[in-house]
Amino acid sequence: MEQRPLGRTGADVSVVGLGTWQLGGDWGDVDDDAAAEVLDAALDAGVTILDTADVYGDGRSEERIRKALAPRSERPFVATKAGRRADPFEAEQYTPENLRAWIDRSRRNLGVDTLDLVQLHCPPSAVYSDQRVYDTLDDLVDTGAIAAYGVSVETVAEGLTALEHPNVQTIQVILNVFRRKPLEQLLPAAQQAQVGILARVPLASGLLSGKYDEHTTFPADDHRNYNRHGEAFDVGETFSGVPFDVGVAAAREVAEIAGDAVPTAAFALRWVIDQPGVTTVIPGARNVTQVRGNVAAATLAPLTDSQLSDLERVYDERIRAHVHDRW
Repeated sequence: MEQRPLGRTGADVSVVGLGTWQLGGDWGDVDDDAAAEVLDAALDAGVTILDTADVYGDGRSEERIRKALAPRSERPFVATKAGRRADPFEAEQYTPENLRAWIDRSRRNLGVDTLDLVQLHCPPSAVYSDQRVYDTLDDLVDTGAIAAYGVSVETVAEGLTALEHPNVQTIQVILNVFRRKPLEQLLPAAQQAQVGILARVPLASGLLSGKYDEHTTFPADDHRNYNRHGEAFDVGETFSGVPFDVGVAAAREVAEIAGDAVPTAAFALRWVIDQPGVTTVIPGARNVTQVRGNVAAATLAPLTDSQLSDLERVYDERIRAHVHDRW
C-alpha cells in the first residue's frame, strides 16, 4: 500500500489506516474475537497506522490493540488520543497532572514505554490556545513518554489555532464527500507547515457505504442511534452532522456516480485520499469484509474530473444547506 510521511514525525504510514473507536464501543457489540480478526486483517492487508483513544470502551480499544500486536514482529504506528476522560467541556481539567495521568494510562493499556503519537481529543476550543498544555506535551516528549503529539479537532478554526504551535505534528479532522470545509484553509495550511492530516469519519458514519436506507435502524448502544442530535457528544461525529434521511438520499447519488464496478465505500475513501494534504484516512471496520473493502480504496485510480464535478453537485444540492457554518 502507498505510504506517506506523517508530518515531521519521521514515520511513513499507509494511506488507508484503521480507526478503532468501534473496537471499544458505541457502534454496537464487537466481541474479542471479532476485534482480533479486524486488527489482523487490517495489518495483514498492509495497514501501518491504527488510531485509537483512551476513552474508546474506557481503554478496551487500546488493550485489544496491545493483544493483537503482541505476537507480531513488526509494529504499526499507533496514534491514540487523550483528554476526554475529563469533562470535555471543562478546559481547566487539562492540567499537567491530568495529561500525564491520562498518557501514563494509555502507555499501560498499549504496553509501551513511549507512545507513537498522542492527540488532544477534541477538547474545549480554549485548550487549543493554552500554552501550558503544549508545554506539558513538550515535556512528555523530552522525557520519552510520547514521541510526538497532535490534535483532533471539530472545527477548522481549532485546527488553525493548533497550527500556531510549532511542535504540533498532526491534525485529525472530519473530512468526507459531505464535509468539505477543511479543503479551503486547513489542509493547505497544514501542508505548508508539514503537519500530517488524519481524515476521520470518512464514510460519514457509514452513510457513504451506500448500504443504508430510510428504514435502517441501529442498536441502542450505537451512537448512530443515541447521538443523532448531539445528545452525548458533538453531533458532527454522527453522520457528519447531516440528517440521516438527507444523507441516505445523497449517498444514493454518490453510489450512482461511483457506478456498479466500484464499491461506494471505496469510491468515497478514494476521494479523501486524493485531497492534497491528506496523509491517511482512518475508516473503522466491524468485520473483515469491511476491512478489505476499505483497503481496496488504496488500489483505485484517482477520481475523474467528471466524477469530482458530480460529487460537488451532490454536495451543493443535497448537503450544503444542512451543514453548520462551523463545519
